[in-house]
Amino acid sequence: MKYRKLGKTNFEVSEISIGTWQLGGGWGVAFNEKTAESILDAAAAQGINFVDTADVYNDGQSEIQIGKLLKKHGFRIYVASKAGRGLNPHTAAGYTPANVQGFIENSLRRLKLDCLDLIQLHCPPTEVYYEPELFFALERMKEKGLIRHYGVSVKKVEEALKAMDYPGLATVQIIFNMFRQRPAENFFKKAAEKNVGIIVRLPLASGLLTGNYKIDTVFNPNDHRFNNREGQISEKGETFSGVNYELGLKAVDELKALFPKRGLAEAALKFILMHNEVSCVIPGASRASQIESNAKVSDAAELSEAEMKAVRDIYDKYIRNPVHYLW
Repeated sequence: MKYRKLGKTNFEVSEISIGTWQLGGGWGVAFNEKTAESILDAAAAQGINFVDTADVYNDGQSEIQIGKLLKKHGFRIYVASKAGRGLNPHTAAGYTPANVQGFIENSLRRLKLDCLDLIQLHCPPTEVYYEPELFFALERMKEKGLIRHYGVSVKKVEEALKAMDYPGLATVQIIFNMFRQRPAENFFKKAAEKNVGIIVRLPLASGLLTGNYKIDTVFNPNDHRFNNREGQISEKGETFSGVNYELGLKAVDELKALFPKRGLAEAALKFILMHNEVSCVIPGASRASQIESNAKVSDAAELSEAEMKAVRDIYDKYIRNPVHYLW
């Protein structure tokens, strides 16, 4: 496993890390404590030392499981959580310093920690990025010792660029993959200039970039890939990176042909790591074997310049026009 610096945090984190949305539902599979434990143990065994979670993942069960993980392993594991999506309604007005501090304190109790390595505002409405008082309050929470660093998880590139106006911002979590390439155009350069760490989420476009799905694949009715393709439940861009499923499959066919030996999932993760500005990528997992295969990508061969160009060409052919400027 290779490690990279996470922006202003100066944490050296595994370039392949783990996101734990799957541990908390939303994928059509009920939460299972033993499965969650095996996934997290596999991550530690592979040298993964950065875990991303959120307070709303299965009403805090993801954080509880991560708290147990921290007690079991002897090496430093960094924990990033997210706050804000528990607001009901989820509006900008709810992102008050008091509410955010309350979310952080609840996360600390579930994780059994005194201080959280990184708290991220969880895809708040765009207006929140224009509320400096909240970011000043996060600085005060650092001074109190509740958090070591703070960042944002964003829906749009424009939100990421605005958030970086706040000098204390340590990280931005953003969707970036073969089907969502806009962040590499401008944001990556700006983040590097400001020493802001980049955490890449949904690197496999909700599994579409594994190459395992077909036109007749049936998803569980409780799976967001079934019930959120047009944004019925939450932000449309969170499911298949906002790409139309049928169109995405056409692009996947060409991508699979481009990488017949290494496999599409490996190529998709390596494509992200080819961008040096990225600090880490946080694929999820529903079983331990997926952790093991993801971790191997760190030491896999790099993509060639010709392969990188071919990926961009396929993106331009199928994805750019309908998706590029939406997020």
